Amino acid sequence: MPLESRSDVGQPEKRQSMIRATGSVLVGLLWCLALLSVVVIGVLHTASLDLRVVKNYGDQVQAHYLALAGIEKAKALLYQEAASRKRSAKNHTGDLYDSPENFRDVPLGRGQFRVFRQGEREERGRVLYGISDEESRLNINQASAEELTKLYRMTPDVVAAIIDFRDADNTVLPGGAEAEYYASLQPPYIPRNGPFQTLRELAMIRGISRELLLGEDANQNGLLDPEEDDGSITEPLDNNDGILDAGWSGLLTLDSLVQSVSASGQDRVNVQSADEKTLGAVPGISADLAKAIVAYRGQNKLDTLADLLDVSAVRPQNQVNPLEAAAVVNQAGPSSPGSRGSPVITSRSGAPGQQPGNSGGQPTGPKLVSEDLLMEIADDVTAGDSNQSQAGAININTASPAVLECLPGLSKELAQAIVSHRKSAGFFPNIAGLLKVPGMNREIFKQVAPKVSARSETFRILSEGKVTSTGARKRIQVTVRLGAYSIETLSYREDL
Repeated sequence: MPLESRSDVGQPEKRQSMIRATGSVLVGLLWCLALLSVVVIGVLHTASLDLRVVKNYGDQVQAHYLALAGIEKAKALLYQEAASRKRSAKNHTGDLYDSPENFRDVPLGRGQFRVFRQGEREERGRVLYGISDEESRLNINQASAEELTKLYRMTPDVVAAIIDFRDADNTVLPGGAEAEYYASLQPPYIPRNGPFQTLRELAMIRGISRELLLGEDANQNGLLDPEEDDGSITEPLDNNDGILDAGWSGLLTLDSLVQSVSASGQDRVNVQSADEKTLGAVPGISADLAKAIVAYRGQNKLDTLADLLDVSAVRPQNQVNPLEAAAVVNQAGPSSPGSRGSPVITSRSGAPGQQPGNSGGQPTGPKLVSEDLLMEIADDVTAGDSNQSQAGAININTASPAVLECLPGLSKELAQAIVSHRKSAGFFPNIAGLLKVPGMNREIFKQVAPKVSARSETFRILSEGKVTSTGARKRIQVTVRLGAYSIETLSYREDL
């Protein structure tokens, strides 16, 4: 056989080596491509996440401003409704407490907003589209010990601790607690010794548990969330009745206050200090009645509007019956200081009266102010300072039976009767309308009158904005107060 050439020697080995080298390069390239693909996919995934985060943040911002739009619409309607009430001289209409046509899922831009609240037990606990009323609650900074005692599950020791926490001194009431007790806790703190700033401060007071303060409303958002209506499945424990029990926080407020003006916005006339001419200018008060009021208050202080029901006719002194006068004449003896031998005419109660022939008169005879007349004039007059506001006044047109029951003189049954009466007969035009409630009498009305109002000026607005495409939501709650020319924001909260 012919010998192979040298050039052919080792060719197969070279080819195999080249193939192996080429394969290694290809494998390396494939690994590089795989790694590069992983890097690219990772970068794209991170970028996608970043885009989603940015978009979600953008949606949250939009939802925030949608919620603000709901707040602003509610404020505008409140101001408009207040102006309309003044023109028609109405204290309360209730138009914005359940108004789905104004507040339910209002479209705006890429989303919508709603203004809503959780209904009271009397409203079957359903979600209502509207604002809520701070004057429907008991003001924790203004309530007396007697009023606080009427809250359900309230004890005298807790009442004393509340009073100690908010008063300016360090004197411990029986059953109460002051700085010494709170300084012994871990961590220690001191009582505010001033008005409460938030309702959550009540949780710092000895004897007040979270359950008493918040009830089922664990996050204090005023809404019945799913976990707050599932019995014992999840915290907090609840009775699964479909109605929110917000504990004391649902009955209390910090901000209730109304101005002492009439429904038309005019200053009320003070029956304790106004002269006859000013009193006579009030619609429904005649010149004779004005004179009788002035004469009556000369001997009797008009502490409340209910005292007007005791005003009697005025009889001039020069028309005193001689036989009646003789029966009440006290002959002053020579030794009596300042007597000079003149007879002193006294009233039937023995109080010194005016001499015959002097100007003026004595209240006597039938009562001049009927309950119907009092209801006619009650909104235009006051027995207190007409320039002062009513801090802590409770609106009899919106308060629940549980709040009304806290008022002096009101039983549970009478509080329920007030709510039943306004449902059947309509809203009270003024506080004297309480006299029409079955079971109400003049003595109870005298106790209640300084504590109540027939209208509200402080409101709570809960608004939720929602971006339709993604479902992003944001809730904002504010408390506002109506002014003569503006609306003041008292509190603002977003953690709902």
